[in-house]
Amino acid sequence: MLYAGFMSAALPPFPMPEEPLDTPELLQVAPPSLEEPCLRADAARNRAALLEAAARLIAEHGVAGVTMEAVAAAAKVGKGTVFRRFGDRTGLLMALLDHADRRLQADFMGGPPPLGPGAPPVDRLRAFGVAVLYRSAEQLDLQLAAQPEPTRRFSHPAMGARRMHVTMLLRQIVPDADCELLAQTLLASLDPALIHYRTRQCGMPMARLEAGWIDLVARVTGTEPLR
Repeated sequence: MLYAGFMSAALPPFPMPEEPLDTPELLQVAPPSLEEPCLRADAARNRAALLEAAARLIAEHGVAGVTMEAVAAAAKVGKGTVFRRFGDRTGLLMALLDHADRRLQADFMGGPPPLGPGAPPVDRLRAFGVAVLYRSAEQLDLQLAAQPEPTRRFSHPAMGARRMHVTMLLRQIVPDADCELLAQTLLASLDPALIHYRTRQCGMPMARLEAGWIDLVARVTGTEPLR
């Protein structure tokens, strides 16, 4: 596997509640809280506790065990608190994914090459796709359960960040192409539902998917395939 080093743990540690609230986040699912400023610290602690409870339920019972009621009970809060923080079950699951996706964003925006800055753009594009493949495979059930309907799916901040990154790399490699549309086409090959179909229904090994991404990048960009 060419980029096996980009495989990661299922979920990074959750921020401690005492971390400053004005620390910039790369992703945000829920709309800004309407609570008074003096309640923001409590709201942050509640949100961290709810996400930790949801992660424990997934570890113990799988994604099917994550309901708004179960998370409220595990976090010892009222069910209404869970709904206020995340809106619905999909919003809660998306928040869990967003937390993990911040690590991926940090890696491709400022991590070591070839995924991060410092490598040629085509190398970064190869590394990006492989990183997404393996991280999606690690969290596939959660990815599928959290996948929103099309009207929310493609406008989600996580997808926007990935699309912007791939578009930027393509503009450096093939500046005369419609790089925004091309980025969307490339990202479609990394869709969790497609990864699920290929790995679990067709039995394709991850090494084949990795090689397929490397080949796709070479064909789309007109560059030499990685050997």
